[in-house]
Amino acid sequence: METEFTPLVSTFGGLLIGLASVLLMWARGNVFGATGILAGFLQPSSSTDWAWRAAILLGMMTGPFVYLFLTGSLPAIEVPISRTTMIIGGFIVGIGVTYGAGCTSGHGVCGMARLSPRSIVATLGFMAGTATMVFVMRHLVGG
Repeated sequence: METEFTPLVSTFGGLLIGLASVLLMWARGNVFGATGILAGFLQPSSSTDWAWRAAILLGMMTGPFVYLFLTGSLPAIEVPISRTTMIIGGFIVGIGVTYGAGCTSGHGVCGMARLSPRSIVATLGFMAGTATMVFVMRHLVGG
């Protein structure tokens, strides 16, 4: 399995995520944790709480169409695993998000930027788990 190396696009995407995180913290005092945003959207504490979460989720969903408008084609998405594997992975991520009290965007982007010890430990755990799974899947299981 080949991994495409895209340093410019990845850097631009990272800058956009960082900018969005800073703007949300500045404007509302909220952490840009994607799973927390989705959870609060599904069970909002107020109508204003729901509105900003809806706006962010709408922005996430329309991103590919902005890309289409700018480039003339949708971004290529290749998923080299089965649907069953994706569903199992989704459940595992959901469990991790629940026990870790946050996701990679909340801990890895916002928490690390605030030098949160809990977020640093969580991010190290995410990265170690990811590196381990990539090694297992590519070199032990094959693919």
